[in-house]
Amino acid sequence: MKLILLGAPGAGKGTQAEVICEKLSIPAISTGNIIREALKSGTEMGKRAKSYMDEGKLVPDEVVIGIIKDRLAQDDCKNGFILDGFPRTIPQAEALDAMGVVIDRVIDIEVPDDKIVTRMSGRRVCEKCGASYHLLYKKPQEEGVCGKCGGTLVQRKDDHPDTVKERLRVYHEQTEPLKAYYEKQGKLKIVEGQEEVADTTKLTLAAIEA
Repeated sequence: MKLILLGAPGAGKGTQAEVICEKLSIPAISTGNIIREALKSGTEMGKRAKSYMDEGKLVPDEVVIGIIKDRLAQDDCKNGFILDGFPRTIPQAEALDAMGVVIDRVIDIEVPDDKIVTRMSGRRVCEKCGASYHLLYKKPQEEGVCGKCGGTLVQRKDDHPDTVKERLRVYHEQTEPLKAYYEKQGKLKIVEGQEEVADTTKLTLAAIEA
């Protein structure tokens, strides 16, 4: 089974990818992770990506696609894979098709923007041990203090409401058009994200098996 997971930042794609990966015994391929792996192993594409990153530039599509191509050629992808974070744009989806990669299903996890902003902007992380809390869903016993190590809880820059709203704007502009692209191919399944992760997982697995 070759899958693509779509969904706005904060929609919970990563958690669903882990569950599907375990259930179907296929690798979950996150763009960020494989770029880091390519940098570490010093592949040709990894070196090209590093040259852009060292200059503070975005890694261009052709390099990202080259890294994806190398990763999909590995043995553990023979029985399928889950792509999380790729493609992000129509040109990337077209490049994937041009590579001859036949995707079986595209799962789009939908969560309203206002819920995502609440979900992400409420997160707090311990400066010392990295433990994660939430102002609504997982409150620390003492406000602003980590219950594990006593460290100070902070809001990461990525979780600031303005940053989250900007990331959502970019998602709607660049990535959301992929829904129509894959709907035309008859591959799109929409899953409504639920409050409980387990409920979203049930719906996601049902969409894959449908």
